[in-house]
Amino acid sequence: MINRPTTEERLSARSNSSRGFMRYFLLIMTLTYIGLGIFLWFAPPIIFNLSVPNRRILGGIFVFYGIIRFVRTYQQHFRNVDSQHD
Repeated sequence: MINRPTTEERLSARSNSSRGFMRYFLLIMTLTYIGLGIFLWFAPPIIFNLSVPNRRILGGIFVFYGIIRFVRTYQQHFRNVDSQHD
């Protein structure tokens, strides 16, 4: 009989390789949100057609959302990485 891997083995091998890509993509997105928020906070008024208080509020929301995403990404993908493979 041919020794072939089961469907579960093949799918878990794929998910392990895509899991690494996904975790770093989520970190890049986190930095993108935080960077956009900081940019909105300090950008000159001529770039955006928003008043200064509105730009700062929007920038603060982006930074806050980026921090929340970072915490969630860290908890889901980087904490206890060794225990997930058991």
